Amino acid sequence: MASEEVRDENYEDPGEEEFIDPNDVYIEVAEDGDLPMEEEGDEILEGMGGEGGPGPEDEIVWEDNSMQHFPTHNGSVFAITTHPSATLAASGGEDDLGYIWDYTTGDEVVKLTGHTDSVTCTAFSADGEMIATGGMDGKVRIWRRVGKENWKTWEFLTELQGPDEVMWLRWHPKGSVLLAGSNDTTVWLWQLPSGNTMQVFAGHTGPVQCGDFTPDGKRILTADAEGTLIFWDPRSPTPLFKLTAEDARFDVEGITAIGVNPASTLAVVGGTTGSVRVVSLSKGEVVGALGGHGEADSVEAVAFVELTGAAAGSAAAAPSSGGIVATGGTDGKVCIWDLSTMRLRATLQHEDAVTGLLRLPAPKAHLLVSSSADKTLRTWDARTGTLVRENKGHQGPVLGAALSSDGTVVVSAGDDGVCLVFPTE
Repeated sequence: MASEEVRDENYEDPGEEEFIDPNDVYIEVAEDGDLPMEEEGDEILEGMGGEGGPGPEDEIVWEDNSMQHFPTHNGSVFAITTHPSATLAASGGEDDLGYIWDYTTGDEVVKLTGHTDSVTCTAFSADGEMIATGGMDGKVRIWRRVGKENWKTWEFLTELQGPDEVMWLRWHPKGSVLLAGSNDTTVWLWQLPSGNTMQVFAGHTGPVQCGDFTPDGKRILTADAEGTLIFWDPRSPTPLFKLTAEDARFDVEGITAIGVNPASTLAVVGGTTGSVRVVSLSKGEVVGALGGHGEADSVEAVAFVELTGAAAGSAAAAPSSGGIVATGGTDGKVCIWDLSTMRLRATLQHEDAVTGLLRLPAPKAHLLVSSSADKTLRTWDARTGTLVRENKGHQGPVLGAALSSDGTVVVSAGDDGVCLVFPTE
């Protein structure tokens, strides 16, 4: 390290001493307190710590356990998604650009241009043949793969118009249908590759902050900043049911995160007050309330996990009861709930807000990866609540993460402008 080099006794730099910040000296002493600091000259040299002093950079470099990095964005990276079969990731950032890149090599594959404001979401279609980017400029842009040999060549297909500011994008789990939520209270559904608008869902009163297809692909669930949850049939503009903040049992104020169980029968809804509600999608009513997060903290992520084996207990025997769900909040907590009993099984802790939760695919669906504003990603065993691995390397909050198709790798998007690649275990 640089600070080792300048500890040479013969080192002389007479013009440098007056620029030394005394705070630097104290920081270094605290870190390397076991070194003898007898002479004043040594103390000054120690405090210099190379080019930039013994700042956090030294520490971060030492604690970077990433396998690969993609530093091409010029500004915060807001979105990251992975390809369903190839070793590709797609990122979107504050620099108005998206990129497809290879997460095994860190090499850029294609630059996704054409946005005039931040790219806030990226999404590969279920078959991996298309990629969508959505931005604060209201544009949804689609590229598709050229040829069948490899995944190296992509061409621009079409630009979809309609939304104001794009909040999120989701492809249908099986077909070439794309769903988008907008800041202007609308939800859009398009057919690809034609780009034809299939449906515009109206009924929200605030920005549509989250939404998705149910895992079976038959329904759509959307939620807004005013606390309204709407369940849709994709073929109809009329809601199947709507829950609003006027229903005292449902009120979570603004809805910030939703998740649907694998059976497509239950939704878990998190809000800005730390409240979590469990909703039956068949009945259209609240069937439970979960209260593990702080009242001043919003729930930022929801993920269902599967506890395989003996440790699962009743949840494995009765998956229809809802199973196990994890919720992550700005309080730094990840709460793991048993929905058959509506009880808290475990609480996992980050030092800052949880920004995302990802469940590994079977047979390791009991493992959960959390990303956080504390600059780390952590892999947990949801059966026991134990930490399996901690991934470090970011110099700012981790804003998003995505798993490789086999779950062995997690790719992260950082507020520091870098995407990193880590093993999950």
